[in-house]
Amino acid sequence: MKEIKADDWMPWQAMEVVTELRQKGYVMGIDFDWEYHKPEYDVGNYGMLYNRYTLFRFYKEELATWFSLTYL
Repeated sequence: MKEIKADDWMPWQAMEVVTELRQKGYVMGIDFDWEYHKPEYDVGNYGMLYNRYTLFRFYKEELATWFSLTYL
């Protein structure tokens, strides 16, 4: 399994990529998974703990490489 983190992607950007992957015949849960993480803030110190990102998990190394070269 290979994880790829796409920093600062909005949810709609991730959904477009997921739609493209599914149109190419890849199946969530078998070929890949993904999750969106919203930004987290430290209210007490008025700072950001981390910015938003989308995490993709690929179960085949070839697909992870193709994804990285195509979308990042």
